[in-house]
Amino acid sequence: MSGARRAFVVVLDACGAGALGDAADYGDAGTDTLVHLAEAVGGLDLPALGGLGLGNVRPLAGVPPADAPVLHGRLHPLGPGKDSTTGHWELMGVVAPAPLPTYPDGFPPELMTRLEALTGRRFCCNRPANGVAVLEDFGEHHLATGEPILYTSADSVLQVAAHHDRLAEDELVELCRTIRAAMTGPHAVGRVIARPFAGRPGAWRRTEGRKDLSILPPGRSYLEAIAEAGCEVHAVGKVRDLFAGVGITHAHAGATNAAALQRTTALLDGELEHGLVFTNLVETDQLYGHRKDVEGFHAALRRIDAVVAGWLGALRPGDLLVLTADHGCDPAAPHTDHTREHAPLLAVFSGHGGRAHDGPLADVGASALAWLTGRSEPGLPGLPFL
Repeated sequence: MSGARRAFVVVLDACGAGALGDAADYGDAGTDTLVHLAEAVGGLDLPALGGLGLGNVRPLAGVPPADAPVLHGRLHPLGPGKDSTTGHWELMGVVAPAPLPTYPDGFPPELMTRLEALTGRRFCCNRPANGVAVLEDFGEHHLATGEPILYTSADSVLQVAAHHDRLAEDELVELCRTIRAAMTGPHAVGRVIARPFAGRPGAWRRTEGRKDLSILPPGRSYLEAIAEAGCEVHAVGKVRDLFAGVGITHAHAGATNAAALQRTTALLDGELEHGLVFTNLVETDQLYGHRKDVEGFHAALRRIDAVVAGWLGALRPGDLLVLTADHGCDPAAPHTDHTREHAPLLAVFSGHGGRAHDGPLADVGASALAWLTGRSEPGLPGLPFL
């Protein structure tokens, strides 16, 4: 393999492409994030993604099938879950052996007692909640008492929100590190998330200091195989946190799509000579998907589309560009949680031939390894689509 080869895997967070066969088990029967988003906004305006074949993956209002698509299709997980942790893990060949623990009724009293003893703090809330609504419900109480807001969701997460005036960001992260170390065994939750915020009642705003503290991946990943082959592995956005740093050689901040797109563009434009860039674009999930803000969701996709158009003109002959997702967040679903869906696949590389390809999410990691090194990793799931 040429030393000039590069691979870019970009995750459009929550951009699901149709319900999986077991979606009903998750309360997600009939979900189809991109299709329902397109219907809600009267058609999507995504010329670059459409030209690559997004409309060949699903029938999308405003995005007709491309006459000359790149490799395109839908990917599915091999294991349970519908969150960012398991979705990103599976893209790199890590399949959770069992569902990560969730807490639909909040965390049990004995666990809360332990966490309060370890941290020396009382917490408020302790229930599943929307990350914005929970500030409206408990923000004033938090300011008055100093009790951090501890909550969860349908995902395997424990989240702690604290106001800048009550707990500095570094103190909040350290508090979450203590909690992360305690969440083991049956309570080995997928992520402990620090959620700093600012503002006043009626005008709360979450700041960019979010920190995801993930459980260690339960198995070897394609990231490790790529790094061990001597390639750089750059994580942009929350990717580094989702893998707890395992297999990552360089990490780049990307709390906003603008920041993540800018860093990815800089790497593509010449900072990276040989290796993998694995990018998460969080806002379609965090800012718009959970809030069912379809106009905001569409606007975020349009901004991504414009940047992708620039990438297409800057790709080198030895480059692989993969655009995909990790799960869904259907605006038509009866809840505000993630949805159990396929991920779209668009892959740009020399010799793609416009083929259709459906397979497991792990095919992405297998393809990145093969593209960069010419090697395979027989112990991991997935096959190259190259």
